[in-house]
Amino acid sequence: MTGIILASHGGLAEGVKQSAGMVFGPQDDLVAVTLLPEDGPDVFRAKLLAAVDTLSNKDEVVFLVDLLGGTPFNQSSAILKEHEDKWAIVTGLSLPMVITALGERMGDENISAHALARNVLAPSREGVTVMPESLEPAPAAAAQAADQQADAIPEGTVLGDGHIKYVLARIDSRLLHGQVATSWTQKTKPDRIIVVSDAVSRDELRKGLIMKAAPAGVKAHVIPLKKLIEVEKDPRFGATKAMLLFENPQDALTVIKAGVAIKQLNIGSMAHSVGKVLLNKCISMDQKDVDAVRELQQLGVAFDVRKVPADRPDHIDTLLKKAEDGLK
Repeated sequence: MTGIILASHGGLAEGVKQSAGMVFGPQDDLVAVTLLPEDGPDVFRAKLLAAVDTLSNKDEVVFLVDLLGGTPFNQSSAILKEHEDKWAIVTGLSLPMVITALGERMGDENISAHALARNVLAPSREGVTVMPESLEPAPAAAAQAADQQADAIPEGTVLGDGHIKYVLARIDSRLLHGQVATSWTQKTKPDRIIVVSDAVSRDELRKGLIMKAAPAGVKAHVIPLKKLIEVEKDPRFGATKAMLLFENPQDALTVIKAGVAIKQLNIGSMAHSVGKVLLNKCISMDQKDVDAVRELQQLGVAFDVRKVPADRPDHIDTLLKKAEDGLK
């Protein structure tokens, strides 16, 4: 596994590491190195070398550092000179950069340091945005317009094999949030994230926030249930790899009964409210939820119950029995 060293002035590196842990959980071979006011260049270089010594694989190392030309960069560069054939440095340390790097590593445990460094560049650059959108420079606006034109594919066009691919279908009452936009996106590699909800598709504010939350390089859409049923039959989506997000199992049941070819549902989060039984830290169900899941099982749908890819899956039947016992 490629080692990742975060290096910064002050507490930035440690803070980013802690924040990334909230998304992915504790990570091996991820080390933060802090330049303190009293540290000279030699002291900081010694800290970097000590960090490298803690890594399980010292042949493949990526340094994610804060500033080009600062001491963390300069001392990392000095160390890199003897390892340029294997090691790499990326500047502009940020939480999106570290999340992307961890996602790349989780997706391919054998990824090299050079490949990991190369793969974090574009998402890290594209992840910088501004609101209101009118503040975007003209080239960005022009690129967006060109992208919209590219989406206008003539009706009846067949792309790929003419059938949309669902790389993940997930039930999550929070829909698109950090864990989905990072860990699950990195694992499943969709080119589109589709939130399927009648209510959210009518809420312009919430819809706009969801579309902004998509990770760099992945388009986000919010559509009503009827639209997904239409997309299922539209050959223009044959080259699309989509992640579907539902708020509840009832919506998933509706589209599956209408012909949407979902074979497995991931349950990540179902929020607690009055009338629901708390089944674990993330999932609560009422009788309507239980009935919908039972019917989905009868239709042959399999369930993968876990919040993030690294979690150990829960057994859906165990959760359903707990819900049914609690609802008696």
